[in-house]
Amino acid sequence: MVKMQSSLFVATILFLVIFSPENTSAQTREAIAVKAPNPELASDVINRKVDALLEKMTLEEKVGQMVQYPPGNGVVGPQTQRQDFDAMITRGEIGALNVADRKRANAYQRSAIEKSRLHIPLIFGLDVIHGYHTIYPIPLGLAASFDPDLVAAASRLAAQEASADGIRMVNSPMVDIALDARWGRVAEGAGESTYLGSIMARAYVHGYQGRSLSDPSSVAACVKHFAAYGAAISGRDYNATDMSDITLRQVYLPPYHAAIAAGAAAVMSSFNSLNSVPETADPYTLTQILRKEWGFAGFVRSDYNAVAELMEHGIALDSASAARKAALAGLDMDMASSIYHNQLARLVRSGAVPETAIDEAVRRILRVKFALGLFDHPYVSEDTPAYQATAEKRSLARKAAEESFVLLRNEARDGRPLLPIPANVKTIALIGPLADANSQMLGTWNAKGNPDDVVSLRSALDQRMRQIGGKLLFAEGTQIVTDRDQGFDDAKQAAHNADLVIMALGEDALTMTGEAASRADLGLPGNQERLLEEIVATGKPVVLIVFSGRPLVLNWAAEHVGSILEAWFPGIEAGSALTEVLFGDAAPSGKLPVSFPRAVGQEPLYLSQFSTGRPAKDADLSRPPSGMNGKFVSRYIDVPNAPLYPFGYGLSYTTFDYSPVTLNTREVHLAQLMTEPGVGVAQPAIRASATVTNSGKVSGAETVQLYIQIRGASMVQPVRVLEGFQRVTLRPGESKRVEFPLSFDELSIINAHSQQVVEPSEYTVYVGDDSDAKQNTSFKVIN
Repeated sequence: MVKMQSSLFVATILFLVIFSPENTSAQTREAIAVKAPNPELASDVINRKVDALLEKMTLEEKVGQMVQYPPGNGVVGPQTQRQDFDAMITRGEIGALNVADRKRANAYQRSAIEKSRLHIPLIFGLDVIHGYHTIYPIPLGLAASFDPDLVAAASRLAAQEASADGIRMVNSPMVDIALDARWGRVAEGAGESTYLGSIMARAYVHGYQGRSLSDPSSVAACVKHFAAYGAAISGRDYNATDMSDITLRQVYLPPYHAAIAAGAAAVMSSFNSLNSVPETADPYTLTQILRKEWGFAGFVRSDYNAVAELMEHGIALDSASAARKAALAGLDMDMASSIYHNQLARLVRSGAVPETAIDEAVRRILRVKFALGLFDHPYVSEDTPAYQATAEKRSLARKAAEESFVLLRNEARDGRPLLPIPANVKTIALIGPLADANSQMLGTWNAKGNPDDVVSLRSALDQRMRQIGGKLLFAEGTQIVTDRDQGFDDAKQAAHNADLVIMALGEDALTMTGEAASRADLGLPGNQERLLEEIVATGKPVVLIVFSGRPLVLNWAAEHVGSILEAWFPGIEAGSALTEVLFGDAAPSGKLPVSFPRAVGQEPLYLSQFSTGRPAKDADLSRPPSGMNGKFVSRYIDVPNAPLYPFGYGLSYTTFDYSPVTLNTREVHLAQLMTEPGVGVAQPAIRASATVTNSGKVSGAETVQLYIQIRGASMVQPVRVLEGFQRVTLRPGESKRVEFPLSFDELSIINAHSQQVVEPSEYTVYVGDDSDAKQNTSFKVIN
């Protein structure tokens, strides 16, 4: 498990001094440079420049660096009440803007560089979540690829496209662990696994920031939402979160930490309260953990209008107290509310906020601006050609989409599986509201994605059928959300006239997924399931393609539909990628990054649930409860505990066999796992391995997954957690030995003192194709 390293306790006392607002000596700033995870922010040259500039700044100019606004057109979110941006910039009263237009960006930048007293450049930011112009699958879909190299490549291209418009900071990656499918923003992250989320967090940061922040094509990654936003109670967006420090550190914090360790330059605080403290004003997370324990030297900014929302939370009675609490907690930049601009200078002059706290915030912001090279190259070219969805960009988008698709079901009909589509299929009926919906394919938070760049499923299938001398029939059937069934008859007629039916059903990407899109019902919206039932009743073979930003309840389809393909929202190459997979030009290889429930009442539903004293056995769940063994166990009485489709699940057009799991040793001494607390040794003491063989007839990619169960520790541990994976591509009959090194990070837990430790325990290691892997073996860690 990629956890917070307790070796950081070695440096905690030093960091307590380093990041104290009252301590700003050159010696302590040098210590920051030594300990900062990002060496560019730690540069002595940059920090000397920051100090020299800070000495020249007035209090109002310092506060100005802590202010960010969204000035209308081309930005995300409602417009602020302020309109006098040019005048404010000239006075040095704005540090950042949300702008996505190179001409407007340059115009604002000229005001900062040429008109303001100190010529401090602005930094422009935007929500670039899964592509800028070239839109890839939503992050949940990218996570299903289990391919961090692909995610890094996609993020790199997004950075290049965004930076060409002057954007040098992106509000990404979103690394919130999401255990509840009701939460709409599950679409924006990597799902439920702490390990997978940490791997993907690093990949995004490396892609966005490249080899150096100073590269004009790089952007600063702003990791969000810090912290534990994905644990919103009841899955309701913006809701409170409440958890133990152990759960916070073991489950939710590691992906943020992984992003910081990878060098992320900025962090966005989350809307939610955590254990009754709003994260916008939480010194425990923003200062103690982020800066003192992790050594983060970049800056923290609020989410949209979140400083003002401290009054709605009820911990601030007015805007002045909101500004004071946020600033003292370690929030460096106020996005949109204007409260810092209106209140901070007055609070400093009254003594309510020490100016040293302001100085530290401004240092962190200026470090990033210097590291990005904005002082030397503040402008972007306005002569860059307009965006073109080139073949190279489409190729990467198509690969990302193909790897994101998860084949959930593929039953045999007439002796063979429905997919890939056989050569004798000459007429296909394509039915559903998402079959020809370009805007929907872009998914939530699609930046400057253009629906005209999207290849729809209908257009790609039509082209393929023409190429093979076949015919495509199309009927929308219904809308995404409606009770009206006027299109049902046309859809059933198309099905009767076809050899095969493809149903394109699912959520509305723009209103039912992403921010402010929590759902209490996880079924197919509207009357889509009724349409599906009537099409299946025609007797024709049916392939269901599900477009969604979360796991859906698909019980009826899982029993009655021959093939089910989870497509998420695949981006601009949606139709091309789907057609290639449907016809077998590419094999599906995605794995579920989230568990699919049987009923919404199971939520939150996730793999790494804790063991109980009365666990339900598989046999208990196959029949109605009765007696001690069947009833008085931790179970539901009306559905099995297990998900419909478990984490890590995903079929292929071929099959893979696994050998028994082997270990290099059955016993390892605690001392072999560390050089000091929390630091894994260079040569892991434990190596688990298994051989995977392509036992089918076509080539395919498989994600080999390793899970661990810990017994005998001082704290109750999850029944099973992901601690490793590798993608392998094998030809028919080909085998590969896959090895997983296991060291401190994978074997550690968070103890009762919130420390990351390895304890004498028994470990069971499972290796297989999903979280229900059966091949396993055990070893012990001893004193």
